Amino acid sequence: MANNNSLDFLIQWHLTEKCNLKCTHCYQTGEHRTELSPSEVKKAIQEISHTLNSWHENYDIDFSPSLNITGGEPLLRKDIFEILGEFHTIGFDTYLLTNGILVDDRTVDTLCGVGVKGVQVSIEGPEEIHDSIRGKNSFQRSLQGVKHMVNAGLEVTLNVTVSAINASQLMHTVDIASQLGVSRLGFSRLVPSGKGKALLPEMLSAAEVHELYKKLFALIPDDGLEIVTGDPVASQFRNSLQDMDFGNIPLGGCAAGVSGLTILPDGTVVPCRRLPIPLGNVREDSLREIWAMSPVLNDLRDRDKYQGKCGSCQNWANCRGCRAIAYAYAESSGKGDYLATDPQCFIGSCA
Repeated sequence: MANNNSLDFLIQWHLTEKCNLKCTHCYQTGEHRTELSPSEVKKAIQEISHTLNSWHENYDIDFSPSLNITGGEPLLRKDIFEILGEFHTIGFDTYLLTNGILVDDRTVDTLCGVGVKGVQVSIEGPEEIHDSIRGKNSFQRSLQGVKHMVNAGLEVTLNVTVSAINASQLMHTVDIASQLGVSRLGFSRLVPSGKGKALLPEMLSAAEVHELYKKLFALIPDDGLEIVTGDPVASQFRNSLQDMDFGNIPLGGCAAGVSGLTILPDGTVVPCRRLPIPLGNVREDSLREIWAMSPVLNDLRDRDKYQGKCGSCQNWANCRGCRAIAYAYAESSGKGDYLATDPQCFIGSCA
């Protein structure tokens, strides 16, 4: 980051919903969306850039803008490299989220040429488990793509979506990451939305999440592998909660409404891909106005609006629970409240 006043701002952009896999936990619903054209993508990117520059001028804060480009499978979009090049030209740090299956040496060379800083590939566990979630033979095909990228020196992160299906094999997944020579292994919890609603019974209990995370954070791989997560409840391991309350200003934790936005293939803006609440559309709405005026985003920033135990949690500023999981879990009982308690939180007043 540029200085002590620098803040991260992440746009996760789903350029397409086309995919070459049919994962059981997929958040897609099968709804058809007309994809933004390259010119529409370029226009939206320019507005994002102008907005961040304006914030810098008005508030004397530097922003470190990042773009996570994904799908579906983003490499299925024929103009993907043209779009990635545009992102690079405007000066954003750009990362690609892919299943890796379509990656060969030529693809890697092109990714490096358009300034992609890193790639995330989803691996759900050892081969049998991964294939049961993502499809037959997908494990070996994804690993082949990872090897191409690692051999070329591209920074690769493996990511696991944790549920009862694969939690017992997570340490074996750490071994897989080490053997492949990737930079990081990330993990996130299953969000039972889209097709993943059928996996609601596979959600881990709060106690199971706690035990699993405790093991992961105790790991110190001797090969330099970094264990990372964007899961808000992981902040419970980083902050001392004894007699401390971090206040009413969100400082970290769940990014929804605080440090980023998600754009869907048709331009619809949502707080998070797994929190399917439309806020507007880049084809007709100003991102700056969405960010400042959206009632949903302002609710997500307001501690007083939070329900149940998350609203009274002393670590609210650094966590707030995963809003997507809270929403999906509440929706399963007919409520659909994005300000509900995260059902898998395990510490203190959030337990």
